[in-house]
Formats: sequence, structure tokens, C-alpha cells
Amino acid sequence: MPKLSPSLPPPPPPPQTMASPTLITPATTPKPLPLIKSRHTATAPTAAAAKAALPSAPQPRRREFLSIASASILSAGLISPVVAPALAASDEEYVKETEEVINKVRSTIGMDKNDPSVADAVATLRETSNSWVAKYRREKALLGRASFRDIYSAINAVSGHYISFGPTVPIPAKRRARILEEVETAEKALLRGR
Repeated sequence: MPKLSPSLPPPPPPPQTMASPTLITPATTPKPLPLIKSRHTATAPTAAAAKAALPSAPQPRRREFLSIASASILSAGLISPVVAPALAASDEEYVKETEEVINKVRSTIGMDKNDPSVADAVATLRETSNSWVAKYRREKALLGRASFRDIYSAINAVSGHYISFGPTVPIPAKRRARILEEVETAEKALLRGR
């Protein structure tokens, strides 16, 4: 047999044969595990025994409870009256600010594309429209109004155009006509109080 150098690893062991299934399978069947019993095995006392064991304390009646509860609810309502939310705006303020937005939309859309102040007008319009939307979008009373719906749609169209194409690209004629129509119907609805 040749001599192995000490730096080489030892050769792998010869392959082993698999054990037969009879060697793996136990000869006896496993014993069933004992049942686990809960610690609380005492039987529950009957209702009569429970009543006899407890000292008899006067139980409040449903009628007494309801009268006390309703009195406390009513007195709490009288002490703290309902206050309108802080963000709610008056109707005159809504009309005034909406007319301001309508005028800015009309003047900005009507500007010539070569006018040097177009970018400033678009920036002012976006600022005004963003503050208008932020203020009135959460007002539940205004969401159903025709004026709110139409001016919101017009603002959305104008802002979308200027965001996508920049402040110097004019609004196409079809889109401009639709925006001006929505602004006009919003203004009419404002005059009618809608």
C-alpha cells in the first residue's frame, strides 16, 4: 500500500447499504398516552346552592339603572352643547372664495401664451385652487352642490393640464371650452344658492 502524505484528507468511507424496513419499524405497538385531566374537576354548584352561599345584597333594578343612565346622558348634553366643526366655513365665504377661483381660472385660461406673466398667473392659480380644494373638499354640506362639483372638475382639468404640460403650453380648444362651460354652470349655480 502506498504511503499517504499527511496533507491529504482521508479517503471517504465506503457507501453503506440502506437498512431494511423491518429494522426501522418497531416490533411492538406504541402504548396510548394517558388522558390529561384538568385541574378543575369539581362540579359546579347548583343555582340554589350558589344563592344560599352568597350574602344577599340588594340588586339594582333595570328601571333604576335606566333612569340614572338617561339622566346622566341628558345632563351631559345640556352641559356641553354641540359646536360646529372648526373647519366649517360660512356660506358667504364659500361663495366669495369660489367666485375668486372662477375669476382666476378665466383670466389664466384667457392669457396669451407669449405673455411673460403666464407662469406667475398659473402658479397663483394653482396656489389658490389648492387652498380652495383643501378647505372645501371635507365639507359634507358642500359635496352635493352643483357649484362645488363643477368648479372642482374645472380646477382638476386646469391643474392636470398645467402639471402635465407646464405653464407655458396653452390649453387645447376643446378642453378650454369644456372648462369654461363648467365654470359658467358653477357660477350660475352659485347665484341660485346651489
